Amino acid sequence: MGKIIIEGREKETADGESIIPACEELGVTFGCQDGICGTCIVEVQEGMEALSERNQAEADMGLEPNQRLACQCRMKTGTVKLKY
Repeated sequence: MGKIIIEGREKETADGESIIPACEELGVTFGCQDGICGTCIVEVQEGMEALSERNQAEADMGLEPNQRLACQCRMKTGTVKLKY
């Protein structure tokens, strides 16, 4: 199990699962969920290694090194602290 933390609130996420459900419950807005719209850009403050590797949709978006598209991330194991 992994854990997503946003603004001091926490939600557990199963290893290998999308972080979308946890992030939605913690207030992240999602649009397309296909990595095209950018509404779910989050800043990874801690735990980047606990998330799946960046994919082509994220590379195409031109994100900063500490940013991810929450719709494209899957949980590995560990704790991830995000800012939205």
